[in-house]
Amino acid sequence: MAQKVIKIGSSLGVTIPKKEVSDLNIIAGDEVEVIIRKKFSRVAKHEKLLKQLEDFMHVYDKDLKNLAKR
Repeated sequence: MAQKVIKIGSSLGVTIPKKEVSDLNIIAGDEVEVIIRKKFSRVAKHEKLLKQLEDFMHVYDKDLKNLAKR
């Protein structure tokens, strides 16, 4: 799930959507784990592309090698 960062006083924060609060039965004072990763970083885009290329090459390895021999 992606959330926008908002300003809260002199800090930054994110909100938890109501559906998630209900589904997970979260109440004020509960501890939650947060994984912080910038959604639209160029590095992440390149890593995703490289992963897709690696998957493609794995699936079509024999075909690609046959084409290279021609």
